[in-house]
Amino acid sequence: MNVLLVDDEPLARDELAYLLKQNITVETVFKAEGIKEALSFLFKHQIDLVFLDISLNEENGFTLAKELDQLVNPPLIIFATAYDKYAVQAFNIDAIDYILKPFDQERINQALKKASAALSARLTKKKPDTVKETSDTQFITLTSDERTVVIKTQDIIAGTVENGELTIYIKNGSQYVSHETLVWLKSRLNSEFFLQVHRSSIVNVDSIREIQPWFNHTYILIMNNNKRIPVGRSYLKELKARLNM
Repeated sequence: MNVLLVDDEPLARDELAYLLKQNITVETVFKAEGIKEALSFLFKHQIDLVFLDISLNEENGFTLAKELDQLVNPPLIIFATAYDKYAVQAFNIDAIDYILKPFDQERINQALKKASAALSARLTKKKPDTVKETSDTQFITLTSDERTVVIKTQDIIAGTVENGELTIYIKNGSQYVSHETLVWLKSRLNSEFFLQVHRSSIVNVDSIREIQPWFNHTYILIMNNNKRIPVGRSYLKELKARLNM
């Protein structure tokens, strides 16, 4: 998940960002201190989940929540605040959770579990309209460098996310950079051929050239284009099963 934190208190933002990064479902954490900054960011980037404070200096988090609902692909909302008196109002606007400061890891993990379930339900309910299938070919379309490109999924070597940007590596040596998320890419790829090996990486299993031991009993995958991709510990079991290791 790509997550945006909206809170006017720097210490609260940093604390919550740290806790979120301990959870493997979180790919990238972005921060904003007010409504204007948050909206400006959201108009340019696809975010899966917003952690939203209610008291934002002179502003109100509910104002931003209503604005988010107008987006084409609105993110999920979790209110993260010091006040318990707004809980009913929060759930009336379809927030998926309401957590109170000070935060703790267990409560954050519970909230993220709800968010993951909600995102999965959203994907199964709505078939992506950017996927086009024929009997033997599948394509994805995405915006990269202000142009729309069409990619055969069978030509994809890997997809990685770094600093909030998704890079898709193609067999002919091309690379496409987009603001889409790894969740977006994974939902459009056939799990028979593609495998997530890290919270920020998904690979075409047929494009793995070599597997090298790495620290903490994990591995580095060397892809056919020489791209080196680390394997996260929580993904080891599935990788070994897929490759009969």
